[in-house]
Amino acid sequence: MNYQQFFRSRRGEMVGFLKQLVLAESPTSDKKAVDACSAIFLANCGRHGVRHTRFPQRGRGDFHLLEYPARDDDRLDGRLLVLTHIDTVWPVGRLAKMPFYLQGDKIFGPGVLDMKAGLVLAASALGALRELNLRPRRRIAMFLNSAEETGSEEAHEIIRAQAKAADRVLCLEPALPGGALKIQRKGRLVIRLDVHGIAAHGGSPGKGVSAIDELICLIRKIEALRSADVSVNIGLIGGGEKANIVAESAFAVGDIRFWTAAQRDKILAVLKALGPSVRRAKVKTTIESTTPPMERTKGSDALFAEARSVAAELGMKITGGKTGGGSDASIAAGLGRPTLDGLGPDGDGIHAAHEHALLSSLVDRAALLTALFLKI
Repeated sequence: MNYQQFFRSRRGEMVGFLKQLVLAESPTSDKKAVDACSAIFLANCGRHGVRHTRFPQRGRGDFHLLEYPARDDDRLDGRLLVLTHIDTVWPVGRLAKMPFYLQGDKIFGPGVLDMKAGLVLAASALGALRELNLRPRRRIAMFLNSAEETGSEEAHEIIRAQAKAADRVLCLEPALPGGALKIQRKGRLVIRLDVHGIAAHGGSPGKGVSAIDELICLIRKIEALRSADVSVNIGLIGGGEKANIVAESAFAVGDIRFWTAAQRDKILAVLKALGPSVRRAKVKTTIESTTPPMERTKGSDALFAEARSVAAELGMKITGGKTGGGSDASIAAGLGRPTLDGLGPDGDGIHAAHEHALLSSLVDRAALLTALFLKI
């Protein structure tokens, strides 16, 4: 079966569905909007014979698990977990500045690449299995996350549970520019520093303890962690009341990224040892969120080799690369599950005004995902 030809004949349907998803803006913080967009996706997948489990959420969009086929089939060999997300970084109303449109091979719009095009791939591949009466090698479990962009421990718990029950994991995040899969990702720590000093008159600073001065010292210690493998970004900072008052409190929030679990452990040791340079000051260090690195393993390398072989049968050549950004794939990979990421389409401009997906890649990746469902 020529899957590329099959999906080329359905480009109009795929673009139309992608337009529906993009026009249904779905910022992580807007539960109503996210749930409305999820409903569009779920209605499409519902036509393809899936079993649907909803995980209701109060402060965010609901999570969803789709299983294909809907009925158990003893002829299937194990379980394949597919990771997707419905939320975007763009607020409702962004379409006024970033309308959905096609220009040559490029499809523009907020969230079109990250990762609503990936959702179109998922639904299209399931539709192909159904329409062509094809049996996947494994039972397919697809998780639809509504809070991937901000991170959610509740979502991570579901991903961990599903990954433990799976033999392999595929993530439909966008490909690297040029189409490479993501076989390594940095891990991430989001930290918060809270410093309490003693207020005093600005004309007699020696009578107080400046929380801002203490915070600056702490930030310098953290920035000393920077290396070729470790990045540190202090992205938010605040404190004090007025220029003539010694600051009683100050805070900072930072993002630290790393390639290996060993590097993470060293960073955590440094953070644990942080303390005030002045006895009367108090320091609190909080790890607000953590994402493990997606490290290369023998299992993931073997899965990548299988994917390359499947792609070659379709006349495609795929390569692997690494990225500093994180994704839900890292959660599964952290459990030792063979994991491939970046199986979404090629494009550019993630989280930027020129965000776009390539139509030709949308077709090719739908063909590849369908073949992967059948063979890995």
